[in-house]
Amino acid sequence: MANLCFGATIVLYNAFLNDIATEDQRDAVSSRGFAFGYLGDGLLLAANLILVLGAGRLGLSRGLAVRLALLSAGLWWGGFAVITFARLRPRRPQRSLPPGTSWLTVSFRELGASFRELARLPYTLRYLVGYLLYNDGIQTVIGLASVFLTQELFIARATPETRETAEAAAVSFVTALILVVQFVAFAGALVFERVARALDTKRAILVSLLIWCAVVIYAYGFLQTTAQAWAMGGIIALVLGGSQALSRSLFSRLIPPGREASFFGLYEISERGTSWIGPLIFGAVAGATGSYRQAILSLIVLFAGGTIVLAVTDVARAEREAAGTGR
Repeated sequence: MANLCFGATIVLYNAFLNDIATEDQRDAVSSRGFAFGYLGDGLLLAANLILVLGAGRLGLSRGLAVRLALLSAGLWWGGFAVITFARLRPRRPQRSLPPGTSWLTVSFRELGASFRELARLPYTLRYLVGYLLYNDGIQTVIGLASVFLTQELFIARATPETRETAEAAAVSFVTALILVVQFVAFAGALVFERVARALDTKRAILVSLLIWCAVVIYAYGFLQTTAQAWAMGGIIALVLGGSQALSRSLFSRLIPPGREASFFGLYEISERGTSWIGPLIFGAVAGATGSYRQAILSLIVLFAGGTIVLAVTDVARAEREAAGTGR
């Protein structure tokens, strides 16, 4: 239920981008949105880590501290949402609910209409396919990086006698790395907004994807120490926010006017509805080879595939086609 509601809020949140920013400002607004999101993540995570690690000194049990951390996440989310609800001008619906229908039936009808309309926009569809591929690679690296680092830098090097110590060290290291990544990603989103300004949005995304390819190659063939993992984490953080923010702003220009919510629903499907592909590839390769390094390298198929599809997508033509089919 939480994931369902989260996905719904993200669809509508993304759809507001076209309403609150002119086309020439969308890279900047999208990038700042991701940047402040990562900053908020980092601040709340830091506060919760202090709470959980210092629970004993505060007279709290570790279990109660974890519950309070979860409570703080809800209060944080709800509190900042109040700013949105109070300051963001409501959008009037494009059409009224037809008599004799319900929101449920209309939603499925709209979904079908969106797919039919997407089929008439081949370049927008091509962009979504490319995004599906490379974003699944990004999400898989984010989700499985801690598993990879724990295994390769700690567990694989431990003896049976030192395994428990290695696991504890891995948890501390990965937690600290995740915290730092949030703050570096804040800067990365802002940096790539300037890269897009210098190159254009599509080329900036392609640059970030080439860096992602280099990251998985480096993790496979060269990563040996925690110092190298810190450096790799910093690079990942720099391209993480940039690739996500610019992908969103570029897609916002490929949507027929008045269809923002419907098309960002399709965008969300491309982002989360196929998020099993990367973990499936990673798990299959790890299971077949017994190597986490070969598993992380296998994700280059997603990054390379997405890069190629995006490179051959004529985004200027996609924009013209979308502008001509708005309603």
